[in-house]
Amino acid sequence: MAYEYLAGCYDRFTADVPYAAWADYLEKHFARSKLPIHTVLDLACGTGTLTCELAQRGYEMIGADLSEEMLAQAAEKARDVEGIPPIFLHQAMEKLDLYGTIDACVCCLDSVNYVTQPKKLARAFQRVHTFLMPGGLFLFDINTPDKLRGLDGQLFMDEDEDACCIWRAEYSPRRRICTYGFDIFCREENGLWSRMEEVHEEYAYEPEELEQMLRQAGFRQIKQYGELKMRRPGPGEQRIFFAARKEF
Repeated sequence: MAYEYLAGCYDRFTADVPYAAWADYLEKHFARSKLPIHTVLDLACGTGTLTCELAQRGYEMIGADLSEEMLAQAAEKARDVEGIPPIFLHQAMEKLDLYGTIDACVCCLDSVNYVTQPKKLARAFQRVHTFLMPGGLFLFDINTPDKLRGLDGQLFMDEDEDACCIWRAEYSPRRRICTYGFDIFCREENGLWSRMEEVHEEYAYEPEELEQMLRQAGFRQIKQYGELKMRRPGPGEQRIFFAARKEF
């Protein structure tokens, strides 16, 4: 399963992700909402860094993720949150089941691409729509097909003193899937190194088919934006944001 081993060192390898800037960007969209945004679902929340960042800014946060290992990291992190601590749920996107309604749902860092079966993603959109308040906002981003195709054959490495991650990317045009093979090396407490392997997959969704899924789920006012921009995507955009609203 994805993030079974990587969860323990995920934050080390994503230390360069500007989570505060991502939160700033989400708040720009929140500010445009006719419905005041108070309760927010962070779908596929991972280790909860963005969840906690938004909680610190005063939002009532719910985090949901399929990985128990990532949620364990998130719960530990949430202990330091001032104000209302986030609630974390172990759920798949397409089986989302909340205890009440939400004002907004965010799904960040190409988590949508990780749903490699379009039918499951369509069900996930329907579940989000079900739990949004009328007028509620759904925000998510994707790695574009151009980006995923461009990763084919690439090799990457992240490391610090106690961990190293080497990963390779292969893109299959037939399957429309980019496969990442991770080799993870971690220094244990006894000083010895352990090695684990994980395989992750991302599906290359075309923006047009995502818009269609959103419409079929009941969303309206669907707009696309460039990476952390409040304008339409430009040519060759590597990451696209979607904003969709549930009608009043």
